[in-house]
Formats: sequence, C-alpha cells, structure tokens
Amino acid sequence: MRILDLLTGPAFLLFLAGAGIFYTIRLGGLQFFRFPQIWRETIGRSFRGKSGGKGTISPFQAAATALAGALGTGNIAGVATAVVSGGPGAVFWMWLSSLFSMALKYAEILLSVKFRTVNSRGEQVGGPMYYMEKGLGCRFLAVWFALSSVLASFGVGNMAQSNAAGQAAEAAFGIPAAVTGLVLAAAVGLALFGGIRRIARWTERIVPVMALLYIGAALWVLALHWREIPGAVRLIVADAFDFRSAAGGFFGFVTARSVRFGVARGVFSNEAGMGSAPIVHGAAEADSPARQGMWGVVEVFLDTTLMCSVTGLVLLVSGGARPGMDGAALTLAAFQGAMGEGAAAFLAVAILFFAAASMMGWSYCGEKALEYLTGSRRMRSVYRLCYLAAIAAGAAGSVQGVWLLSDLLNLAMAVPNVIAVLLLSGTAARETRAFLKEEGRGRG
Repeated sequence: MRILDLLTGPAFLLFLAGAGIFYTIRLGGLQFFRFPQIWRETIGRSFRGKSGGKGTISPFQAAATALAGALGTGNIAGVATAVVSGGPGAVFWMWLSSLFSMALKYAEILLSVKFRTVNSRGEQVGGPMYYMEKGLGCRFLAVWFALSSVLASFGVGNMAQSNAAGQAAEAAFGIPAAVTGLVLAAAVGLALFGGIRRIARWTERIVPVMALLYIGAALWVLALHWREIPGAVRLIVADAFDFRSAAGGFFGFVTARSVRFGVARGVFSNEAGMGSAPIVHGAAEADSPARQGMWGVVEVFLDTTLMCSVTGLVLLVSGGARPGMDGAALTLAAFQGAMGEGAAAFLAVAILFFAAASMMGWSYCGEKALEYLTGSRRMRSVYRLCYLAAIAAGAAGSVQGVWLLSDLLNLAMAVPNVIAVLLLSGTAARETRAFLKEEGRGRG
C-alpha cells in the first residue's frame, strides 16, 4: 500500500493537477475557449481527408491508436475500481482532472511532433525521450522515461488489459481467464509482427466502432433509469466533498479517498502526463505540432469526460452490482442488472476488443522506447515474445496486484515526463500562439 499511497498522495496529486492547471493558464484556457476550433482541426479535417505532413500513419490513426491505450479497460474496469476504493465522489474528481488534463496532453503531443526525428529506417519517431534530449538537452530524463515506458508497456499497457478481459470472459461466458489470455496473446501477436501500420489499421476500425457501441449501451441503461440520474449526480457531488474522515486543513483535503482514487484512475483512463500518447503521435502525418496536439484535447474529452461519466452513472443507477465485486466484473454486473443476460455478453466482447486494441498500441510505445535505449531494432523480436507472454500471465493475475503494478509504472513515467513538459512550456506556448495567429490570418 505504500506504493499506492505515493501515487495517490498529496505530493503527486498536486504535481500532476498543478501541471494541468499551469498549462490551462499558460495557453489561455485553450481547451475551453477554442473547443469548436479544436474539433474542426481534428475530427473535421479527418472527414475532409487532409493531412499534408510527413509520417507513417494518418493523424486519425495516431489518435485511434493512442485512444486504444486509454479507452476500454480504463473506462470499464478503472471507473469501477475507483468507485469501490474511493466512493461515488471519485467520479467527480475524474471529471475535474479531465478538464485540466486536456491542456497537459495537448502540450505533450505538440512537443513530441516538434522535436521528433527520423530513425535509420526513414520513419518519423517521437515521444517524450526526444523532447527531453533535443528540447532540454537532458539525456538522463530521456533514459529514465524510456526505461519506465518499456516496463509500463508490460503493466498498464498489457497485464492490466488482459486481466480485465479475463475477468469479463469468465464472468460472462465461464471461460477460464488463462484461456482468454492465450487467445488474446495469439490475436495481438498477429498485429505486433506487422508494425505500426498494421496496428493502426486495426485500431482505427476497432476503437471507433466499439466506443460508439459501448456509449450507446450505456445511454440505453441511463434512459431506462432516467429517474435515478439526478440522485446519482447529487451523490457523486456530495460524496466528493465529504471530508469528515480526513484530517483538517489542506492536506486533509487532498488525501480524501474520493480525490485520491478519482485522480489516480483518471490518470490511468486518459493517460495525460504519462507520455505514451506522444510516442504514437510522433509517427503521424502531422503538418503542424499544434494541430496534432489538439488531438490530445479530443482524446481526453472522449475518454474521461464522456466514457467515464456514462460508466460511473451506470454503476450508480443500475442496481445490478453486488458487494465484493471489483473491476470489470462490477461493471459487467451493473449492465446486466439493467439490460439482462445479453448485456454481459456484449460488454465482455467489448472489453476483449478494447483490451486487444490497447495492447497493440502499447506494444508500439514499448518498442520505440526500447529502440531509443538500444539504438537498434535487434531486441524487437525478444521484446515481442516477452510482451505476448505477459498477456497470458496477466489474464490470470489478481485484480489488485495488477492495478497496483500499473499505478507504480504510471508514476515512473509521469514524473520525468511532466517535469520536461513544464520546463518546455515556453516552446509549447510559442508554437500555439504562432499556429493560432496563422490560422486566424488564413480565415481572415
């Protein structure tokens, strides 16, 4: 528990939340006041088929692959874990953290594209390790982050995903978790050995379809229980500010259970500050660092503001959950209680697809971090085999053990990354001002 206390303690929460608030102020509330423009520059341009930049995958494919690492288990299993551990008020703190996380994730992606480089195979590669080395001139932070990323790809990007999938398949179909892990390892292996292009082709198809189906199912449950929604919202807000059990004063405030688990699960859900999404976006056909950075705002909005919200409300209004449940099994029971036996099958399949897409995206992050550390691709096959073995092992692991490992690795990635992003805030602000000025001139 000391590891969890470190991750969800006052120092780290202030550090992470403060970085998001700092960037929100530094960028003039970009995610609030420019949201319509952000939507046009991301989703709108994707429908128009515009990119024009150099890269391996399209901006939309980059966003889908990055979202693959965030959508799904973070929303389905992570929200349930937050509610069980921190109470209904944790949902409120997930909402609040997402609003400021948008600015932080925007800056990460912008800096990744700004400082990306071309590897020996002629591919565009980026990520925090490159803006740490090229932007800050700090090889130490870059190595720290890259090493943490390799390890995290086995935890948050792998074992946590297969664990949620194993739970769901066992609860819905009675399939042993170990069997689910082996099937997932085989499926993910087919994509891994095809490189980022094959991974992106899978994720751009899987992620949007499964996200729409999941949100649709959640809205259906909420429509069936619309009378309970106002009470659920009141409970979330009331519990979020119930600090009677915490010590008095400011530090009592930030150590309240709902704050701790809400922010911690929020980090896992949208991955803002962790630095994984910038690695994927570094391969995008981006014609502007700022424009590509805007995908970070969209990702956090879709992931935490929208999907986590509907999941949290379903958990509170459905009445299907039972004491002693946690993670994916709890969310599964909530949907089943509202929609019947068919909901369990649907949600289990959704979790399987989300988990597979997430593991595909994270494998790319781990590979590129390893490539940065070793300077070659010779270790790639060994990494992939170990990665597939971890999928099988994670499916049968304990819920709390897997999430604890994921939280620790979140911390190891976030600390050097957020330090670097804060130190490079001047660069991010200048790039943003130049882009907005140029776009304003073009529209004028």
